[in-house]
Amino acid sequence: MTQELKEKQYEYLYQSSALANAHGFLTTPLLSMLAEKAKAKSEGGKLRVLDIGCGNGSFSNLIAQQGYEVFGMEESPSGVEIARKNFPNCQFIQASIYDSPKAQLLNAFDVVIAVEVIEHLFYPKELVRLAQKCIKPGGNLILTTPYHGYFKNLVLALSGKMDNHFHVLWDGGHIKFFSVKTLTTLLETEGYKDIHFKFAGRFPYLWKSMLCSSKLT
Repeated sequence: MTQELKEKQYEYLYQSSALANAHGFLTTPLLSMLAEKAKAKSEGGKLRVLDIGCGNGSFSNLIAQQGYEVFGMEESPSGVEIARKNFPNCQFIQASIYDSPKAQLLNAFDVVIAVEVIEHLFYPKELVRLAQKCIKPGGNLILTTPYHGYFKNLVLALSGKMDNHFHVLWDGGHIKFFSVKTLTTLLETEGYKDIHFKFAGRFPYLWKSMLCSSKLT
């Protein structure tokens, strides 16, 4: 099998331009965080946002509708094709998180976001390192990822729902499971500071996801 066929076989194929289920509970807190960054922006002009792992571009488009200038970066060819076709108000680049960033992305963004992406990566450090290269001085990184904490995991275990939650038979699914502590450690190790969390979905301490904002030192 050629490398091209292998890549096509294991590509995450996007079928439509619809928003994902997670966007339903992440939209409000994430837009709130972006609004805070826009308000604090010292120079004039639109807030420039890079959406790493933007998938089919639907959430990039939603952000752009708030008046921000949005670039989306995605490895899946089908995702980029759908995004470019349906959301002309954004710019989309096909590239891997593990690639060196294209020149137009270097030190170019007020905020870099990655929405429900980092939990899919064998090497999550590479995502935050890529973001470092793309963020302007004083800019921010916002990550969202499923929340994992002791109480939530205990409830899952006692209710017999661990298999349903971790869904190990999902090809391309989650392979990293972050808590507040482990995500904080990752960011601090890579030189980020001013780390703050918000939570979304379900009930306190059983949250579906957490949103983490940080700045470069």
